[in-house]
Amino acid sequence: MKAKKNRVIISILGWAILGTVNLFAQKQNDERLLQVRETVWRAWFAGDTKTLKELVPPETIVMSGGEGQWKHQADVLRTATEFHAKGGKLVRLEFPHTEVQHFGDVAIVWSNYALETELDGKRSPDSGRVTEIFVWKHGRWTNPGWHTDSTK
Repeated sequence: MKAKKNRVIISILGWAILGTVNLFAQKQNDERLLQVRETVWRAWFAGDTKTLKELVPPETIVMSGGEGQWKHQADVLRTATEFHAKGGKLVRLEFPHTEVQHFGDVAIVWSNYALETELDGKRSPDSGRVTEIFVWKHGRWTNPGWHTDSTK
């Protein structure tokens, strides 16, 4: 009887340790995921098409509130280049609230964002919501789609 009770206790402890390890691994993975998300945003504002090509794959679909046309990777690269070429700068970028959901190798990131840009000496604040899709592929996160809406 005592041996059986010990096996049950050991089994429960094993599951508790495994759950803690999995939670720690998930938290580390989310930190990497959110770093990639921030890298994509900052690369767009900086006109860094090399980084964008690595993280925003050709099959990307982007929907933005107030815009009738959907965008794809080529559009993302073009608009980033245009913003940067006009002298546009990112002054501030914040994600005051973010939640992450995982579905296998896919993560959905739900966030509120606040940012400020500068163009021709004029600063423009913007804020809104964004839903972003990330896929874990070949040992890294990529960002093949997102939808933004502005709440200005």
